[in-house]
Amino acid sequence: MSDFQHPEYQACIEACYACAAACDNCSTACLQEDNVKMMARCIALDMDCAALCRMAAACMARGSEFAAQVCRLCAAVCTACADECGKHQMDHCQACAQACRRCADACLAMDSAA
Repeated sequence: MSDFQHPEYQACIEACYACAAACDNCSTACLQEDNVKMMARCIALDMDCAALCRMAAACMARGSEFAAQVCRLCAAVCTACADECGKHQMDHCQACAQACRRCADACLAMDSAA
């Protein structure tokens, strides 16, 4: 038995939380880079993405009537974050880009299933 009240959202919720954690890690690591100014967009997108991923997960966990709409927005922000992080060769940026792509895919799949 799943711990989730809405098991149809389980994979997407897990992808959202994993993405939020990767974004938190990436933004923190970016702040330690020598040229922080060069990482400003990456950091800003990481912060937006992490917040939106947590909101999307919460909406799904509650079975919100707006879950599909929030997931569409989450997928768009995840894609933008993945594109930006993908431009940087640091391991934390590459890991974040992968997590963002997985989350975007999960959110789009959830939206089309809703």
